[in-house]
Amino acid sequence: MLEPRFITVVVALFSLLVVWRSLPTAESAIGVNWGTISLHRLKPSTVVNLLKDNKISKVKIFDTDHGVLRALMGSGIEVMVGIPNEMLASMSSSTAASDLWVRQNVSAFVGKGGVDIRYIAVGNEPFLTSYSGQFQSYVMPAMLNLQQSLAKVNLANYIKLVVPCNADAYEAELPSQGAFRPELTQIMTQIVQFLNSNGSPFVVNIYPFLSLYGNSDFPQDYAFFGGTTHPVTDGANVYSNAFDGNFDTLVAALAKLGYGQMPIIIGEIGWPADGAIGANLSAAKAFNQGLINQVLNRKGTPLRPGIPPMDVYLFSLLDEGAKSILPGNFERHWGIFSFDGQAKYPLNLGLGNRFLKNAKNVEYLPSRWCVANPSRDLSDVANHMKLACSMADCTTLNYGGSCNELGAKGNISYAFNSYYQLQMQNLQSCDFDGLGMVTFLDPSVGQCRFLVGVTDTSSSSQAYRNWVSVQFLILWGIVVFLV
Repeated sequence: MLEPRFITVVVALFSLLVVWRSLPTAESAIGVNWGTISLHRLKPSTVVNLLKDNKISKVKIFDTDHGVLRALMGSGIEVMVGIPNEMLASMSSSTAASDLWVRQNVSAFVGKGGVDIRYIAVGNEPFLTSYSGQFQSYVMPAMLNLQQSLAKVNLANYIKLVVPCNADAYEAELPSQGAFRPELTQIMTQIVQFLNSNGSPFVVNIYPFLSLYGNSDFPQDYAFFGGTTHPVTDGANVYSNAFDGNFDTLVAALAKLGYGQMPIIIGEIGWPADGAIGANLSAAKAFNQGLINQVLNRKGTPLRPGIPPMDVYLFSLLDEGAKSILPGNFERHWGIFSFDGQAKYPLNLGLGNRFLKNAKNVEYLPSRWCVANPSRDLSDVANHMKLACSMADCTTLNYGGSCNELGAKGNISYAFNSYYQLQMQNLQSCDFDGLGMVTFLDPSVGQCRFLVGVTDTSSSSQAYRNWVSVQFLILWGIVVFLV
């Protein structure tokens, strides 16, 4: 005979399940990813005001930068913080490590007038194929430790743990055949069970741009939301865009594990506006606006009609000029705003403003630029350009970039100016053995913008600039020695 206590617990759990099932579906929200791998960082307070002016109520950050968290205090913005993959081993080692991390990066900031942290991302795409499984064994132990740590400070029911996954975690020829990669089946089963038992969603990053960029046979119109001449037919379902097909492949993969109704958040999705063929302002606007319209219209997908993703976080808020360009030059140009918080194109987020509003009170350096000296012989400029671009961002000069057609002298000026602004317009940084000169006339041409840096007194930014100066001098010394 069953114990009365056991029967009571079962009834309570069943009642909770019924209530959960009967809850009305919340409106999908458009949030943004706020990355900070930048050569010219806006003050965190300026960025928070930018979010508030654009009525963006959800933001995802990739770490727990205390300057960023302090700026978010009292803002009312819901936040997803992140634990970098490199910290997963430590988090999985003991609850002492996770207790310390929670105490320093969560407990210290939440509460009345604090930061509204809703999610902790345990790693970022830790199962990416290119990682060859190096983080795989740490994820579940880290989640279990972190859950205990949150429970100790009475936050486990409010702050949810998630694991943002790249779309390469699952695969299929057709959406209905979706399944997680065979080597991930066991770990994904454990993670999904954990997410379900704690009321957490599944977070996935989907990038139709990368599908187009990496495959010359990929139909361009299938990457967007305006219809396609190359639809994918999957039984009775017809897919007219890559996002729907990718999303439903995940739905099918979750269903195979017994969790076909699990809520899904799109952790990253977007389109770069520069740095590659197909990465431009018009394409970025078309993709992001098409995505937003589809989500807010609650269209859903063939496997989840009328049920859009729980939330969608655009990638990204701002350009990040110090990101690795190993995947491509476009990596530094995902922002819907440029590095200084200026909207790149009209975009209606469906949040009350018709178009994006620019950042206010941005503190720029003086309006001056470093360009090639027209009175000097520039035949020996190659090493100067190479060194300048190894420190500053010159990705827009490359094929497919917005500054690709400046000509030789324009390219030199762009490289010189990029380094000059990175060095906070230090006069010596525009010398280049007499080949550079300072001008007060803006050399920008068409969509090719010669930037003016922003002032940032943060220690991290200054430390980076000092490092750049030292590296430049070392590299220049090596070049001189070799010559």
